[in-house]
Amino acid sequence: MVTEFVYAQPVKILFGAHRFDHLSEILKEHGIQRAVVACDRFFSERIRGMMQDTKEIVAVFDDVEENPQLSGVIETARLAKEHGADCVIGIGGGSTIDTAKFAAAVAADPEIAERCWKGEVPFPKETLHIVAVPTTAGTGSEVTQVSVVSHGRDKKTINNPVFMPLLAIVDPYLSSTVPPRTTMNTGIDAMAHALEGYWSKNHQPISDLCAIEAVRLILENLERAYRDGNDLEARTKMAYASLLGGLSFALPKTAGSHACSYPLSEDYHLPHGEACAFTLDSFVRINADERLEYLSRAAGLKDTAELAERIRALKETAGLRRTLSDLGDVDMDKLVRDCAAHPLMQNNPVQMTEEKLREMFEALQ
Repeated sequence: MVTEFVYAQPVKILFGAHRFDHLSEILKEHGIQRAVVACDRFFSERIRGMMQDTKEIVAVFDDVEENPQLSGVIETARLAKEHGADCVIGIGGGSTIDTAKFAAAVAADPEIAERCWKGEVPFPKETLHIVAVPTTAGTGSEVTQVSVVSHGRDKKTINNPVFMPLLAIVDPYLSSTVPPRTTMNTGIDAMAHALEGYWSKNHQPISDLCAIEAVRLILENLERAYRDGNDLEARTKMAYASLLGGLSFALPKTAGSHACSYPLSEDYHLPHGEACAFTLDSFVRINADERLEYLSRAAGLKDTAELAERIRALKETAGLRRTLSDLGDVDMDKLVRDCAAHPLMQNNPVQMTEEKLREMFEALQ
């Protein structure tokens, strides 16, 4: 019996195919007059083509990297200040949305971005509006107060209320051109968000409900979206599942798989979703308990063993890296040490010592 919990979600969510086509009127409706867009090169031409009709867009930063760099944040913030913007729009995957969040937070004084990143000074109280437009079904960044930004080789996750978007425009049609491998990477990332939010020590009932439905939808639709990018029904259900995944972990935060993903990305260059996927089925087995059995059955599976197997099969289908030999020359001591030391590991329901992590990784031969 649930007797006490706290839930808050301030982001206004606009969901539906072709919602993005009405960007100008959406911005006007919410009082936004001058916006800078952060995107990657893939969306650059489309965004620049929109500027004639969408007068609210005054500048575009289109050089967001796969692992977004602080330098990109600073450039976006400088554009926003130079053009007197009142909003930063992130259009793309988690990298662009995280860039937009951070840039909006420091646009009043871009020069303090590095000190904010290091935690030496607080973020300014006066920040710009953030509009998040995800084009992948994966990160859930559009409904969280998290920004993951690198500075050189160092990657940092910053959790701060200033990163909460004003609006999330979730248009499943935007994901139709996402390549198959990226579809799988981001889809399993959404699965990790849902599962880790569910088994996090900080889990709570509303987030749990979102997690269960997200897992069910991903299991039913991810492979369909992977095999046919034009399957709009599958894309729509994956976009919704990704959104639910974001709501699943926004408050409880992620746990073991995400803790391990950072060393795997930094030292072995796995994209974020693939890095989370690398250990996700292992953590399903490690964290298996009565609650996870309930989720597995509610998602249409027999038990947690089948859930772990389904995740493993999805990785195999897309040719994602799954074994230590796939990573190349692994420094096991450093890997387990760095994974154990990551703060998110403290959210895992099963205590993961270096010895237990070593055992988990050695099983992935």
